[in-house]
Amino acid sequence: MSAPNKDANDFDVRYLAKLARIYLTDEEAEKFQKQLKEIVQHVGKITELDLSGIEPTAHAHPVHNVFREDGTRPSLEQHEVLANAPDVIQSQFKVPQIIE
Repeated sequence: MSAPNKDANDFDVRYLAKLARIYLTDEEAEKFQKQLKEIVQHVGKITELDLSGIEPTAHAHPVHNVFREDGTRPSLEQHEVLANAPDVIQSQFKVPQIIE
């Protein structure tokens, strides 16, 4: 299935609905076609703006990774952990086989 040959700004709601496997009535298709056209026109207004001095961003607010100091700390002993296991084999958790 190939997309209908249309202008890049002209979307066919029926074609998009078919791709999404959504059934639309004639009234819904007409309504959504009009709404989609308005949305594309509204988004197209961005091309009218002078964005030459604005650096592209991925987030509206600067995002920085915050790392905690990596260090050792007390943990449970192996026998304490395995005490809660429903089944143990050779000091390891025994789980049901899932691959035949």
